[in-house]
Amino acid sequence: MNEKRKLVLVGTGFVGMSMAYSFLSTGGIDELVLIDVNEAKAEGEAMDLQHGLPYARGKMVVKSGGYEECKDASVVVITAGVTMKEGETRLDIAAKDTMIIKSVTENIMKSGFDGIIVVASNPVDSMTYVAQKVSGLPKERVIGSGTILDTARLRYLMSEYLNISSNNIHAYIMGEHGDSSFVPWTHAYVGCKNLLELLDEKGKDLSDLHGIYEQVQQAGYELIKRKKSTYYGIGLSLNRLVHAILDDENVILTVSCYQEGEYGQEGLYIGVPAVINRQGIREIVKLDLNEVDQAKFDASCKALKELNTDVIDPLL
Repeated sequence: MNEKRKLVLVGTGFVGMSMAYSFLSTGGIDELVLIDVNEAKAEGEAMDLQHGLPYARGKMVVKSGGYEECKDASVVVITAGVTMKEGETRLDIAAKDTMIIKSVTENIMKSGFDGIIVVASNPVDSMTYVAQKVSGLPKERVIGSGTILDTARLRYLMSEYLNISSNNIHAYIMGEHGDSSFVPWTHAYVGCKNLLELLDEKGKDLSDLHGIYEQVQQAGYELIKRKKSTYYGIGLSLNRLVHAILDDENVILTVSCYQEGEYGQEGLYIGVPAVINRQGIREIVKLDLNEVDQAKFDASCKALKELNTDVIDPLL
């Protein structure tokens, strides 16, 4: 990967700009370039961020530009796509977003780009599949945001429930970023203590876990119902993922990764825990799922494979 810490954002909607704005507070990049089909919007967003640079953390160049800017970028983040409306699921917008991501990825690659692509457009697992197929980049260098936000939501809610810092909640949402996701509770820990053992010792009702999962699974819909969109959480999640890449962290995050038999499935992207560093996905963390969780994972994969086969592949 290019050693320059240059980040290109394609799509200056709420999600993309929440991520972009967050970098003024965290620093960690040398240059941020905004690209949008609406060039005036990208220019305006860049100007707005530039005016905050005197108070930003670290020196940074912010500007708008065209796809030629991708050539020497380390990471390109794609947030372009249609906005999901109330009553729609992430899968409902797949056909429209497939054509958008296909066009965006083709333009990125025409520049000579040779870095890492991060996809956050919905349905994210399938759109990551599109970006990899179209780009031809190694599968470990095309990463979807996957269930990184779902996992953050889970850890926040578990933190509130247990009155324990979210930094010490080690639990993951796996599967599709959507309705068929699940939590492998047997692999959840509070510090070094198994979560199920801890709850049993404290006399807490294990059925509460289902309620917490339902809150996570419905969070996106609830936010859309209240404010038409969700963007701060995913913006910060993307910031975290980009830092993990550029800082060569070797940190475990639940992202959308290409499956090559790690969980008995192949040929699709889906959310699993993985080690992330400067090369992208260093490796997928393989958990020993019980029969119930494996069945949930297989069902999630089945839904995504059908979407890829029936809707996406014909468009590619």
